[in-house]
Amino acid sequence: MLGTKYNKTWYDKLYSLLLISCSHGDIRIAKSLNEEITIYPDYKDVTIPVNIAPLNFSIADSSEHCLILKGKESQFQVRSDEGLFEIPQKKWKALLKENAGSQIELTIAKRVQDEWNAYTSFHMDIVNDSIDKYIAYRLLALSNDMWNRMGIYQRDLENYDQSVIYENSLTDYNCVNCHTFSAGNPDKMIFHMRGKYAGSVLIDGKKITKLNTKTAETVSNFVYMYWHPNGDYLAATVCDTYQNFFINNPNTLEVLDHNSDIVIYDVKKNEIFSCDALNSKDAWQIFPAFSPDGKSLYFSSTVAVDSISKNFRQMNYSLCRVDFDPETRTLGQQVDTLYNGQTHHKSVSFPRISPDGKYLAFTLQEYGGFGVWHKDAELYMIRLSDGKTYPLTEANSAEGESYHSWSHNNRWMVFSSRRLDGLYTRPFFTYIDKEGIAHKPFVLPQKNPVSYYKDLLWTYNLPEFIQDKVRIDTHAVMETMKNTKGVHVR
Repeated sequence: MLGTKYNKTWYDKLYSLLLISCSHGDIRIAKSLNEEITIYPDYKDVTIPVNIAPLNFSIADSSEHCLILKGKESQFQVRSDEGLFEIPQKKWKALLKENAGSQIELTIAKRVQDEWNAYTSFHMDIVNDSIDKYIAYRLLALSNDMWNRMGIYQRDLENYDQSVIYENSLTDYNCVNCHTFSAGNPDKMIFHMRGKYAGSVLIDGKKITKLNTKTAETVSNFVYMYWHPNGDYLAATVCDTYQNFFINNPNTLEVLDHNSDIVIYDVKKNEIFSCDALNSKDAWQIFPAFSPDGKSLYFSSTVAVDSISKNFRQMNYSLCRVDFDPETRTLGQQVDTLYNGQTHHKSVSFPRISPDGKYLAFTLQEYGGFGVWHKDAELYMIRLSDGKTYPLTEANSAEGESYHSWSHNNRWMVFSSRRLDGLYTRPFFTYIDKEGIAHKPFVLPQKNPVSYYKDLLWTYNLPEFIQDKVRIDTHAVMETMKNTKGVHVR
């Protein structure tokens, strides 16, 4: 080119072609297609925390594509591999940190012959409010031998690492379930075992205790449990339940109570106690939850019905509250009703109060206390300052939402949803802003979400936020449950 006149148009075209021909270099957009492209999972316009793992996603097109992630100051590009965009963790974390309190723009471009054509861009809102580092959950297989394959696991939300808390293969494939932590403390938890080595596993630091919680005065062993904020008490449901399977009902599985009461377990004294409000022959109580200040106990309650198999649709649980004095172990005599299930012909389950005590989230369904299999189940919220009740519209779907847990900073909620395929529950996260409004949720990130979620024949159960990793000696748990008689609760 020496001695020729510089031609800017020709030079730009040559430079563009060089960019395109470089397999690892940045691309230059030639034109916009003015059309949207579907991604899986649907991460478009979600609100995410500043410390979340990369939200990898796929498109249903294995031809050559490029993803451009752009913030206020910087951007980077990711080429697809068979339709998957695997975002580098270091670049992702730097981008989120740079744009915390703002948003990032994501543009997918497709190579058409010798130029790149861009689909309509979408955004992700990045909030400064971080999410708890871990969640714990049970995984079980939905199959004929479902109770033989399960465990309690934990996931680091800042990357893709999943690790074992306890697997039932250690205790002859018995049922393990209903784990719960004291204020998100990974060192203080309890969960159940059923079957050959039945009992409750109480873990406090390195101390492991087998509890035999059935007494002559109670209906059953402890079932649904919730820790008092001081860690000295545990509210628990004792109930007689059975399952119904339906053929011509969209809710294929129903768990029903013949009878249910609530007791409070004094951890230090190894004693249980209750009151008439929580132990009545005319009503059934279930799903206890203490308030963050420890002075109230919330629960669900329904009028007892005859012939449960015929009248189960009349089981409309109300949301109730009773006073509790932890110093004197005294429960109040007056029961307050925050949401009347009989009046609204609806049913409340899983009340959960935000750590700051401002909001109470619950699941609302047509009837019964087991909303996990109800397609109509939705998340609702009560603003406790004035009792305003409203649905968490952005978080709900047509496939049913159920169990949920608050992050320790009040801003995030993890909940179970079947919205991906209508069958398997997966953990979703929604941002709860200062006005108590839910934002569009996102599913738990995976390195390859298509192959993971569409091939995984296991369902997630009881997702719980924890503030750090659980480190327990699983073999010590096994030895305790197999080789000790256990402590009998008084």
